[in-house]
Amino acid sequence: MPKTTPKYRAPALDKGLDILELLAAAAAPLSVAEVSEGIGRSRSEIFRMLQVLEERDYIARGEGDSGYSLTSRLFRLSMEQPPVKSTVEAAMPVMHRLADAVEQSCHLVVPSREQIVVIARVDPPSEIGLVVRVGHRRPMSQATSGHVLLAFQSDDIRASWLDIIASHDADFDRKKLLKLVSQVHARGYASAPSQVVDGVTDLSAPVLQHGHAVCALTIPFIERRASSSTVKHALAQLRQAAADISDSLQFGASARKD
Repeated sequence: MPKTTPKYRAPALDKGLDILELLAAAAAPLSVAEVSEGIGRSRSEIFRMLQVLEERDYIARGEGDSGYSLTSRLFRLSMEQPPVKSTVEAAMPVMHRLADAVEQSCHLVVPSREQIVVIARVDPPSEIGLVVRVGHRRPMSQATSGHVLLAFQSDDIRASWLDIIASHDADFDRKKLLKLVSQVHARGYASAPSQVVDGVTDLSAPVLQHGHAVCALTIPFIERRASSSTVKHALAQLRQAAADISDSLQFGASARKD
């Protein structure tokens, strides 16, 4: 579809946003030449823009001047938004109780266009566990928590997200993912072997507001010989924790209205 012509133009801002979006999608740092080619601008056009973005800590150069990549500054700014901040504040006490109860780490995930991003985590109380860093991103279609987020949305929102995923992945199998998402919705949770680490079972449950998932609570479960916690036990604790966070968010929203 042809793009509509914007009513107002801000060329410098356009260039800066183009650079940030290009680096956000890149799997590795990009050189000046690669940034120039990626956004269709000359090196002289983007040179000062790169300098300013670096000075403001939005981008950084790797060791040995290997190229530019995004810093966590944009992520930190987004975390200051009231809805995100209140969600994390409501979730953290529950997540600490969950980690203690199952002797595993857990993390909270939200959607970010075609990806999921980790916005909070609690480390395991034991010395052994899989910890996913805050800010970690993965394609929504390939993540257990992403399947949960897709499963608990309205049909319109789900269709919109799937369109975004398809625009970033030409090999994406929409029919297969929809079948999987339907199964997740029927169960009320997702449980699947990790696609990243062998021997790990990803368990994920929705945190709901008005029936829709605002985030997903996830445990990367590792079976340990010295632990009495099982997948079945962890799943029950996880679903209760997700329900507790959901109740807390609903109560908080009601209190703000009052």
